[in-house]
Amino acid sequence: MPDLARAAALDLACRHAGLDPTGAVALRNHANGVYLLPAAGDTGIVVKVAALAAREQANRAVRLTQWLTDQGFPCTRPAEVDQSIEVADYVATFWVFYDQTDRGVPSAGHLGSLLRVLHQLPAPPVKLPTAAPLSSFAEAVAADSTLPDDDRRWLIGERDRLLDDFQGLAFPLGAGLIHGDAYPGNTLWDDDRVLLGDWDEPAWGPRELDLANTIQGGIRFGRTPAELDAFTTAYGYDPRDWTGIDTLVRIRDLHTLGSFLRRAGNGDAAAAAELQRRMQSLRYNDRSSWIAA
Repeated sequence: MPDLARAAALDLACRHAGLDPTGAVALRNHANGVYLLPAAGDTGIVVKVAALAAREQANRAVRLTQWLTDQGFPCTRPAEVDQSIEVADYVATFWVFYDQTDRGVPSAGHLGSLLRVLHQLPAPPVKLPTAAPLSSFAEAVAADSTLPDDDRRWLIGERDRLLDDFQGLAFPLGAGLIHGDAYPGNTLWDDDRVLLGDWDEPAWGPRELDLANTIQGGIRFGRTPAELDAFTTAYGYDPRDWTGIDTLVRIRDLHTLGSFLRRAGNGDAAAAAELQRRMQSLRYNDRSSWIAA
């Protein structure tokens, strides 16, 4: 998506919502554009600008978090302005800003506690998609122009193998509302409490999917055994003792390639190098850390 077109959509959507876009700061500019309006609201407002094709997803995020807030669940909240404003080829949603300056990322234990509560909630009055891991992965691989053909064939074969394994799993925790992208990086401080944010991928599916991301962090991103213990203790269940966790962790490994595939295809040399590094790790079954040396 052209940045200028997205910026123009941001300007129009803000004015439609009665907000001043002057001084907007880009916080993220990948699949979605995320901007901070520092002069809006009491502490600022965050605007997510997504492709119009994602309007159902955007509407669902707003409705679900409004319901979660009504349930008393600690999540990031939509701002009290007109929502899901469509401008040309984009849709914009508006969110309360939580300043994380001088605050460390909340712990894995905090996330475990949040997920325990989330997974005990009743079914929301919001239509949720059925969880479908790697649903757009094949398209991302097919669109890639940076990997050798053999690597692309391997990725599709690995995706198919893992999804076959996934279909045969028995999930001890059953199915329910899941966040879909739950890991400590999607938690935020709000004064002395922790919120769960980034509601782009909620679904109805096996609850273990929400636990696998943090377990993968112990393999790929340096999360310590003590952190994993705190996470599983807070949640009340340890998926490391379940035979299906390896399949979910490997699914998550592939999932993390998606943004690198897109960025590498757009000419991002650093993303292309990281994509190659992770590909080598996956193809040679190297379970070492993916944290840059």
